Amino acid sequence: MNAPEKPTPTDNLRLLPWTTPEGNPCYLSTDSPHSRLSLIADGIEAAQLASGEQVLAGSRAVLADPNAGERAVRFALTRAAESLGDALRIAVSRGERIPGSEL
Repeated sequence: MNAPEKPTPTDNLRLLPWTTPEGNPCYLSTDSPHSRLSLIADGIEAAQLASGEQVLAGSRAVLADPNAGERAVRFALTRAAESLGDALRIAVSRGERIPGSEL
């Protein structure tokens, strides 16, 4: 089975802040940015960004601690990578919804 083609921004689809169980992107087709699912996605994006701010603060604290062990550094880096992935996905999603953008 072939993987579905990624929709283009001109398809008026919104990249959602979650994936399928297989890790594929999810898209929303709606005429309203205020639809129930759009508002849920907005809330999840806000939570992901807030979590990213906390992860950044925690990661900086670990990196500033000269006694931080390998486990602490690996944990901080893992969480930071996850948060960066979320932030980049949000940026792509929002960028694709800017009129005239060609990401």
